[in-house]
Amino acid sequence: MKRYAMPLLIVVIFLITIVPSWLNLYSTYYQFVLVLIGINIILTVSLNLINGYMGEFSVGHAAFMGVGAYVSSIFTVALLTDSKAFGPALLSPGWSLIIFPLGLIIGGVAAALFSLLVAIPSFRTRGDYLAIITLAVNFIFKSVIENIDLIGGPRGFMGMGKVTSAMQSVINLPWVMIWTFIAAIFTIYIIRNYVTSILGKGTVAIREDEIAAMLMTVNTQRLKIITFMLGCGLAGVAGALHGHTLSYINPSGYFLLQSTIMLVMVYLGGMGSLSGSVISAVSFTILLEVLRPLELYRWVAIPVILILLMLFRPTGILGNKELPDVFPKLRRFFHSAEEKIRHAPATD
Repeated sequence: MKRYAMPLLIVVIFLITIVPSWLNLYSTYYQFVLVLIGINIILTVSLNLINGYMGEFSVGHAAFMGVGAYVSSIFTVALLTDSKAFGPALLSPGWSLIIFPLGLIIGGVAAALFSLLVAIPSFRTRGDYLAIITLAVNFIFKSVIENIDLIGGPRGFMGMGKVTSAMQSVINLPWVMIWTFIAAIFTIYIIRNYVTSILGKGTVAIREDEIAAMLMTVNTQRLKIITFMLGCGLAGVAGALHGHTLSYINPSGYFLLQSTIMLVMVYLGGMGSLSGSVISAVSFTILLEVLRPLELYRWVAIPVILILLMLFRPTGILGNKELPDVFPKLRRFFHSAEEKIRHAPATD
């Protein structure tokens, strides 16, 4: 039963989210919220890898999301649409089904490479330098984009709606939602396997005691860079999906407020908990939408709710545990991280 529980759960979620959207049973607004939930799952899980599992403190995750959004959007718009900035389309709409997922990958790779500018100087030292540098990078990213007129500067960049329309003209499916679903499942899968691997155990060891990890022959600087690049690369994929969902991006959308929302979702779910990150991303996204009629007052109501949660549950929803640890009966259906390690074959 354990073998088929997770694939069955994925199929059920697919049937609940994608199929009704394809049949137009969900309104455009509900489809937008579902896509936003998937994007926030990617962002929360990827940031939890850095802040939760590695124990560092990154406060500028939105900058890497923005890099992915801009690079991916420029790539797809330049190839598939007629625009003032890049001229006529270079490829026909039929190529959109290939170019769009390729754009997601390129956005993720660009964000991962951009993260090296932060990782290399930050991880040469210990302490809170990562928080300071990532905060500075968030300001730098916004300032640089605002001064590039070719991509709209502070006015923003658009045209991604034509890309998604091109995909739907080839095969009428909710392509952005499908790729968001695939990216969210892939993110959870890859980080789940990463944190339960030897590299992941080394990452957790860095969080617990970096000096002890070094004494146990863990190359802490190299491992920090790898982990940071992975988390930031996945944030770039989320940014690419976000840009094509909104069909419009601007530098202010990837600034401090977005970074703060990500941090809230991570700490709300629990540091070092994949299940907590997913639950937090889903619940917090829905909460933001439910409170949307309050307009600016929702930014008063949400902190009050979070303060109450921190008073009564300071470790977040799940702390550093997973769902099978909180509800032992779920172990009948899903392997916990400890079981996966325990049953792994021994290596020399």
